[in-house]
Amino acid sequence: MAIHILLVHPLGYTTTKAAAHDVVRLSNIMPPIGLISLAAWLDQKGFKTTVVDCFAKPGSQRRIQEILENRRPEFLGLSCTTSSFHDGVRMAGWAKSILPSVKTVMGGPHISALKTEALRGYPALDFGIAGEGEETFAELAAGGWSRPERVEGLIWRDAEGNPQFSGPRKKLLELDSLPFPAYEKLDGYPRAYTLPIFNYPRAPNSSCVSSRGCPYACSYCDRSVFGASFRYNSARYMIAHVRHLKEKFGVRHINFYDDQFTFNRKRIEEFAQELIRLQMGITYNCAARADHLDEELLRLMKASGCWMISLGIETGDPELLAQHRQRSNLDLLAERIRMIHRAGIRIKGLLMIGLPGETEESIQRSMDYAFSLPIDDINLAKFTPFPGAPLYAGIRESGTFDEDWSKMDCMNFQFIPNGMTRKQLDRLFTAFYKRHFMRPRVLAGYVSMIWRSPDSWRRFWLSCGSFLRFAASNRRLGQEESRT
Repeated sequence: MAIHILLVHPLGYTTTKAAAHDVVRLSNIMPPIGLISLAAWLDQKGFKTTVVDCFAKPGSQRRIQEILENRRPEFLGLSCTTSSFHDGVRMAGWAKSILPSVKTVMGGPHISALKTEALRGYPALDFGIAGEGEETFAELAAGGWSRPERVEGLIWRDAEGNPQFSGPRKKLLELDSLPFPAYEKLDGYPRAYTLPIFNYPRAPNSSCVSSRGCPYACSYCDRSVFGASFRYNSARYMIAHVRHLKEKFGVRHINFYDDQFTFNRKRIEEFAQELIRLQMGITYNCAARADHLDEELLRLMKASGCWMISLGIETGDPELLAQHRQRSNLDLLAERIRMIHRAGIRIKGLLMIGLPGETEESIQRSMDYAFSLPIDDINLAKFTPFPGAPLYAGIRESGTFDEDWSKMDCMNFQFIPNGMTRKQLDRLFTAFYKRHFMRPRVLAGYVSMIWRSPDSWRRFWLSCGSFLRFAASNRRLGQEESRT
């Protein structure tokens, strides 16, 4: 009989009610690509897997209990970020109270960064996987748990209960050798998953990953899972993946969740040309760096269905950006943003507030820079120093850091740069978004979504109460801070 492995994406909230009413969660529910990629690989190796996504389905605890009681899986695998780590630990302990024999395994960026320290003090966790998980989990489940020191990439406990690490995997997978992620194991896929409103033209839509890692080393990026490696699927594999999503699940729009989609120009040229030839009727989003875009490539991408490109701006203050990002050039970035706009592709600017060295003046410069450009949408994050980022080790020299893992989700200011206050940062965060939404060009763009992305407006009206409560809470915060 095949070994049964239960794979769970934790909720990451203290209560299901909090998750059900969180407008941030409601606006963007991505399929857990890493977990379903792992499931597909394990199935291919002869194991039996079940996947439960608590983040997409907040009431899934009863289903997990039934699986533990009736199917009695040998392993429980949990994929956790820093903010969902404690919820994952809670779930591991709860699972052991129901099925004491189950072996609990945690993977993801948090444990990949902290390794043995992530297991220390959390006895409910039997094993951790640092880095790429497919081969390590397969070896562990095939009997490696009895000789854990032989399994590369594994964190385990010795006879005294002290966490140990076997070292990173020496050989990484060829991505074209991987089966497609097991999307079919997600309850309600694809309709239960959706991109942020106004970020897609049609539904159903989905996320997809065609590369692993990033060739750059910015100070704020967590690179703990894939390290310094950067690998990508071939254009041929990408086309087969897109065809699979369309023909099996009816997906009409795809967000490629790669760090650097256009880094290998030839790959994207081939992919775009084949999409045009096949006339698949698929549109897509991607993320890119300014120095890996040009006019010819953008015209080709537009013709192949590219609908939106996300660009990491981070900050519009050149001196601050130079401290944290390799090859920073705001002039080049501005020129590429205008180029994308001329190509007829929507632009999403990715920015953050609160980097080490940030000041009120640098945030004002970020606003002035962003709003001088034809940017259609923004994603403004509250800078969070994650354990896998290069600046994490010395972060307390640059400000005060409340390392509460449950709040480290880029939606809370856990780090306050020297010379600033949390109230000041929150006020400027609210002002940044308010200025964006009040721009006539942006308002006109959202109105145009009535016919360009009707599903976005449908979702907006269905969740209108949550959006208004979120806006009102931010407005009250701004009013309170203006009086202090």
